[in-house]
Amino acid sequence: MTPRFTTLGCRLNAFETEAMKALAAEAGVEDVLVVNTCAVTAEAVRKARQDIRRLRRDNPRARIVVTGCAAQTEPDRFAAMAEVDLVLGNAEKMRAETWSALAREPDFIGETEKVQVDDIMSVTETAGHLIDGFGTRSRAYVQIQNGCDHRCTFCIIPFGRGNSRSVPAGVVVAQIRRLVARGYNEVVLTGVDLTSWGADLPAQPRLGDLVGRILRLVPELPRLRISSIDSIEADPALMRALAEEARLMPHLHLSLQAGDDMILKRMKRRHTRADAIAFCREARRLRPEITFGADIIAGFPTETEPMFENSLRLVAECDLTWLHVFPYSPRPGTPAARMPQVAGGTVRERAARLRAAGEAQVVRHLAAQIGKSHNILMESPRMGRTEQFAEVEFSTDRPEGKIVSAVIAGQDGARLQVRE
Repeated sequence: MTPRFTTLGCRLNAFETEAMKALAAEAGVEDVLVVNTCAVTAEAVRKARQDIRRLRRDNPRARIVVTGCAAQTEPDRFAAMAEVDLVLGNAEKMRAETWSALAREPDFIGETEKVQVDDIMSVTETAGHLIDGFGTRSRAYVQIQNGCDHRCTFCIIPFGRGNSRSVPAGVVVAQIRRLVARGYNEVVLTGVDLTSWGADLPAQPRLGDLVGRILRLVPELPRLRISSIDSIEADPALMRALAEEARLMPHLHLSLQAGDDMILKRMKRRHTRADAIAFCREARRLRPEITFGADIIAGFPTETEPMFENSLRLVAECDLTWLHVFPYSPRPGTPAARMPQVAGGTVRERAARLRAAGEAQVVRHLAAQIGKSHNILMESPRMGRTEQFAEVEFSTDRPEGKIVSAVIAGQDGARLQVRE
């Protein structure tokens, strides 16, 4: 049986799963089930353990390898599971020698320590596992950065990913050239803390410098997209590119987390409510058609109803469209877990109100597109996305991976519609 992978969590995890697949295939690994875990919430860890038990029930003879951020931060917890044969850290999973050892006969797992998790803070490199072509046939993802130097009080991820490490610009440009040569019309830059890119490189370039270099040196790339950023760290070159470069997509996902200054302070965020509003206002001045997504946490410890309402109002005041709402859940080992907690029912109710506000914003955005012409990247024969990342449904087939122009005829509350 060829290796099978289960991926939980973020886009970066999915990227790294593709890299592991390539390493496993090259080594000739067989009869292994790999679970690439997420540690962002307690629910994510619970889901990983649930999936591991299910995999064992369905595959009693397969070897189960657990890796990812939850394996990095809680290795002993997974090693204690009878269903688990091997626990790999985030650095170990990217090493070719790990997969070569797994391919050895007789059973490598029985010959070694069950836990192979080193100190992630000692890792200083992130370029070794770059791959070509992760994503759909239409869109590729390029990892430019890993790790995080910040210590938000709710977040366990720095302890799963380590300190911030940047991929050199020349390596990034070379990979994007290869992807464009293979027919990709859109590339997405991804990482854990994108706006920290370059801080550990010579001359300390900024994310805007990298974006400008990509667009200048790969003129044949039709569309460049940026994943989640910390708006307070957006540099002047990035803002200029947003204003001047049509190939840089008018869509930014912002790591806002809250709209109340006291909660932001207790989260140990680096921006204020006013900073978030000012950034969105300036970005929209520079690029009027821009849309914003945002991460917002509901029910952070000590959050009162007025504090929550500040977050709720931020949705309209920043004109956020695509919300990722996270009901707060305590992560052991984080400062926020020791703060006074909000009742679970209140957390869920606030998350529902935030999601409802986000859904209303989506409908508002979609309705405003009716009658407008959009350039749409086709992700499947009858579904594509606009430059602002809205889904578009077609009634007849289009070539997958191509960019087509179409006039929007309607919307159903979740996606735009084109009728021929």
